[in-house]
Amino acid sequence: MADPTLDPDTPASRTVRAQPRGQHKGQQTRATILEAALGLSSQIGLEGLSIGALAEVTHMSKSGVFAHFGSREELQISVIREYHTRFEEEIFVPSMDEPRGLPRLRSLFQRWVKRVSVEVDSGCIYISGAVEFDDRPGPVRDALVAMVRTWHQALQRAIRLAIDAGHLRPDTDPAQLLFEIHGLILALHHDARFMRNPGAVERAGRGFERILADHLTATAPPMPAR
Repeated sequence: MADPTLDPDTPASRTVRAQPRGQHKGQQTRATILEAALGLSSQIGLEGLSIGALAEVTHMSKSGVFAHFGSREELQISVIREYHTRFEEEIFVPSMDEPRGLPRLRSLFQRWVKRVSVEVDSGCIYISGAVEFDDRPGPVRDALVAMVRTWHQALQRAIRLAIDAGHLRPDTDPAQLLFEIHGLILALHHDARFMRNPGAVERAGRGFERILADHLTATAPPMPAR
């Protein structure tokens, strides 16, 4: 099911997560554990995440951590959902302030690239999780696929809006364009994180504009000067 918070036409997209005025102690403890789990999983991956490892990092008992998540699988799924929430708050929500069409699509890509560049030293759970769970069916893989698919659906929606706005040619294939854009992100992650090649971010930006160039119309707004 598509996540309504990633629908550009849904008001909820501007209020992704409403914080309660007063969290109970149990909720605060769970949030603390989840924060530690996010950091740990970025270093050792979702597969390396365990109740025992998290208990050691948070200086809690295993039973204390278990009481908040119940199982290692539930812990992993909770980490995926929290990562997705932060991902959309950082990339999707602020991009909705841009005009529909090419400005919004460019903002989504640029913010995505910025996040990948920041995650060079920690890793992207979407990408590392795909390597860990690509051939391992189960609830963790299902949760990971659902989050990535939700993000892809949001990007495809942004591409379609750019077509509707007359910025991209009517014969543009949203699925194909998304595939090529996602390919740039994977290449960026590989070159920046694994190869440590300088200039990878700039090359990703140039690649994005080159891909767009094949689909732009005469009325498409130009790339903003930097």
